[in-house]
Amino acid sequence: MATPNEPIELNELPEHVRRNRELWDTWAADYATNGERHWSEDTPSWGRFHIPESQAGLLPADLAGKDTIELGCGTAYVSSWLARRGARTVGVDISPAQLATANRLRQKHGLQVVIVRANAETVPCRDSSFDLAISEYGACLWADPEQWVPEAARLLRPGGQLIFLINSFLMTLCTREDNTPNTDQLRRSAFGVYRIEWPGDPGVEFHLSHGDWIRLLRRSGFEVEDLIELRPQEGSTTRYPYVTLEWARKWPCEEVWKARKRR
Repeated sequence: MATPNEPIELNELPEHVRRNRELWDTWAADYATNGERHWSEDTPSWGRFHIPESQAGLLPADLAGKDTIELGCGTAYVSSWLARRGARTVGVDISPAQLATANRLRQKHGLQVVIVRANAETVPCRDSSFDLAISEYGACLWADPEQWVPEAARLLRPGGQLIFLINSFLMTLCTREDNTPNTDQLRRSAFGVYRIEWPGDPGVEFHLSHGDWIRLLRRSGFEVEDLIELRPQEGSTTRYPYVTLEWARKWPCEEVWKARKRR
């Protein structure tokens, strides 16, 4: 297994991975406070509007003794929630600056979270090593789905579960390029959505239609178990200007996919 301090040559990474690594190294300081808050929480809260786990229902009921991996972990607060529930946890991310925060918080809270610096599309772990792979706006947004989904399948044991939280497809179709709040107007075609580069943003995101997600998951050896369209509670707040509570209460801005590797 790679270690957090093992160097990764930029010229060995795919172009979109290099760009996203550089972007998150730049953004890392802005997300440190958010990571600190989440590491201090015993009860998970998810997505842009901090929907409580009791409402969202992302996590399996019993994680004690399970081997889990967070793909694109950032500050690794999801990994901390898994560890608090008794899981043996690995967090993987490509950004050294993000992982510096993750390592600092791991030491502060004394949780057994293994931190690995690696590209989530090619993880340096053995086949069939994990019972759960999870991502909240990590690999599921910033890595190429044609690469990271089969990689997740490789990492999971037969019967293992994949859970990821991403922008809803409707949100992707409605998001404005100037970062102003969404309206009820569609901004792009529903066909051919995959790789998106926003004006003035050096990063690369990946967005799939529901049909494309289902086909990719099944092709990679998964059976889809659930698709949860999240709705924030009244009075919820968010730091993100492009979606308002009013919009998110009418239409889902986030969705959770649950799939299980075929035995």
